[in-house]
Amino acid sequence: MNSIPLVDLAAQHAQVADEVAAGFADVLSAMDFVGGKAVSAFEQEYADFVGARFCVGVANGTDALEMALRAVGVGPGDEVILPANTFIATAEAVLRAGARPVFVDVDDEALLVDPQGVEAAVSTRTRAVIPVDLYGQIAPFERLPDSLAERGIVVIEDGAQSQGAFRHGVSAGRFGRIAATSFYPGKNLGAYGDAGAVITDDEDLAKGVRLMGAHGSSMRYQHVSFGFNSRLDTLQAVVLRAKLHRLREWNARRREAAAIYDSLLRGTPGLRLPVTLPGNEHVWHLYVIRVERRNEVLRRARDEGVGASIHYPVPIHLTPAMAALGYAPGSLPVSEQAAGEILSLPIFPGITPEQQEQVAAVVLRGLRDASE
Repeated sequence: MNSIPLVDLAAQHAQVADEVAAGFADVLSAMDFVGGKAVSAFEQEYADFVGARFCVGVANGTDALEMALRAVGVGPGDEVILPANTFIATAEAVLRAGARPVFVDVDDEALLVDPQGVEAAVSTRTRAVIPVDLYGQIAPFERLPDSLAERGIVVIEDGAQSQGAFRHGVSAGRFGRIAATSFYPGKNLGAYGDAGAVITDDEDLAKGVRLMGAHGSSMRYQHVSFGFNSRLDTLQAVVLRAKLHRLREWNARRREAAAIYDSLLRGTPGLRLPVTLPGNEHVWHLYVIRVERRNEVLRRARDEGVGASIHYPVPIHLTPAMAALGYAPGSLPVSEQAAGEILSLPIFPGITPEQQEQVAAVVLRGLRDASE
């Protein structure tokens, strides 16, 4: 059996190699390394892609979240509500902004934030809520408590895994007052290193984020506010522009691959297929199944050359890094149970039906072995 990667970045690069090489040559010729023409061009193109007024490129997705939080006024003494089933960067950004993460559970189907849990977690110190888009679909923003706005609580979208997705016809990046995304290489729109962006329709917020990422300075040596160094690299912008033109097509290929997995695995005892919420147009950043005795199935997959993985093996509230927050095992039961069952299967534009058949066969053999 041939090895099948979780994601095939080499095949993706082959499609954009010439365009990227030409773009790099332009940057090198102009010595246009920081804040170059490719950055402003990509920012406008991504804003147009999303349907937002402003996109500000930053150094990475974690910075994007922190800067979004700071831009809306989150700081020391504040609380920010977020789901436990997400990458730790969501919580790190809250802590870096000086606030306290408050974790809530997720629903048992799509594993997205539970709106009722958000309602129960709101306190007088709540300043923001981050309902994370996960695995390629958008969180149920419209089901969040209506009272959030009345209480002055800002909704921020973590769209690191939903580039190109839609919910009820609205694009990812358009939910909440401000959104953050990551262009880490493995994302649907991935750079050749770290990169990220903040998206908003609010001009003041966009200006604040841009100022923050340039040491609080819009003019050399004049620093008017708190800031640090977080700007989108010009070479990464070249890569992102080349890939952005192909993103809708690549997402369509991901949807086709997800449908094939569904047909291959549907009805398998001991296996739960991923669920798409009504109203969502999924872009399948990850294809995540839930299986009993997951670790045995994962071991079999890796032994047979299938690049399966786990996103994420420990819910954030139980990671040692968050121990000081005081969450005990059993406090968020759906997230905790799912962490022991979830398994991400290889999915990327260009994966073949034959490769998917191999993946499915390995999963079925792993389930059979685990039950014996």
